[in-house]
Amino acid sequence: MNPHAQHPSSLAAMWRSIYCNRSLIWQLMQREIAGRYRGSILGISWSFFQPLLMLAVYTFVFSVVLKTTWRGEVSDGKVNFAIILFSGLIVHGLFSECINRAPNLILTSINLVKRVVFPLEILAVVMIGVTVFHLIVGLLILFAAMLLFGLDFHGTIFYLPLVLSPLILMTLGLTWFLAAAGVYLRDLGHIVVVVSTVLLFLSPVFYPISAVPGQIRILIYLNPLTFIIEQVRAVLIWGEAPAWSGLVVYGVCSLFVVWFGFYVFQWTRKGFSDVL
Repeated sequence: MNPHAQHPSSLAAMWRSIYCNRSLIWQLMQREIAGRYRGSILGISWSFFQPLLMLAVYTFVFSVVLKTTWRGEVSDGKVNFAIILFSGLIVHGLFSECINRAPNLILTSINLVKRVVFPLEILAVVMIGVTVFHLIVGLLILFAAMLLFGLDFHGTIFYLPLVLSPLILMTLGLTWFLAAAGVYLRDLGHIVVVVSTVLLFLSPVFYPISAVPGQIRILIYLNPLTFIIEQVRAVLIWGEAPAWSGLVVYGVCSLFVVWFGFYVFQWTRKGFSDVL
């Protein structure tokens, strides 16, 4: 096989690659999750204890020490601020973990790049899969906390996978794009970390959108995380149905981003071995 041959880059080729390599993706996901906690005393249990500890810290600081409430959204004491905060951080965590690691994804897999028969495109899928695993763990912790604090579970909670799917697709596309660009632009990793931090504070994680002055609120809405964070809270905490029109638009944009990221990755991968 010619390492410089053009690789298929259509949406159909993308789904076909994921489906045909699903067993390999699953094996690499298991190895990645196990390897992350290998050698530690608690092992994979850390994936549960870490978000549990963070939720406990948020609860103590914001609910006990600062006695913070979600201004303009809920009345005092009705919904614990830590639950609302944690739901936003889970969404940002899914996004930031992938894009922060993406620029070094190929750089840390040089041995696989040299194997011309290895489907390099699945490395981004593996990363997304591992991140979704940690997202699920975080959600389980969140559900347990909601039970503990006596919050109601609404039927709209079943919309949660539908709400999160477009963000997962968009993140996958960005991961492919940044992984390819990171091979040629070694400073990209540092830039992405800064951007990820900026997006954290320009999204409604620590504050409601209603608290943002109207003249700069457009900056918050331009953040791709804002809509998903709002929709996650709507179906999970407020018991509201998703904003279907917005979700459709977001889904279409996500399909374009995932195709574009895959296209760039497939188009540039022929030069990976030369650069590395």
